Amino acid sequence: MASTLWLDNFITTYSKLGTNNLHLLKEVYHQDIEFIDPMHHLQGLDELLNYFDELYTKVSHCQFVVEEVLEAENEAAIYWTMTFCHQKLNKKRPIKVQGHSHIKSQDDKVIFHRDYLDLGAMLYEQIPLLGRLITSIKNRASQA
Repeated sequence: MASTLWLDNFITTYSKLGTNNLHLLKEVYHQDIEFIDPMHHLQGLDELLNYFDELYTKVSHCQFVVEEVLEAENEAAIYWTMTFCHQKLNKKRPIKVQGHSHIKSQDDKVIFHRDYLDLGAMLYEQIPLLGRLITSIKNRASQA
């Protein structure tokens, strides 16, 4: 799928990432990684590892399926679907979220990683009362 070693390593690592092997992130992320998602802006490998450690203790399952990769020089856009089960969301049933990541490399490791995803689909719509309210608002907006 990908054509460069750093990108192949990144995709392979995410495809097998779980609570028991978060140490693999050290192999693909640069010490000075800048990581941004809809709720966080982290700087440095230690912050990123702490974030993933906290995140993965709340999920019983998380899987990424990479659907497309666009690569140019030392950066790439990766389109993916994440399926996860969270202790407190969607009655512990699987939640699927599509998103994409913009990543850049330096020294054959990822130094910049920004995730773009629908936080509502991932989180807010999975909370019982809030989820029904958001669904209602979406339905009204689509009929307007």
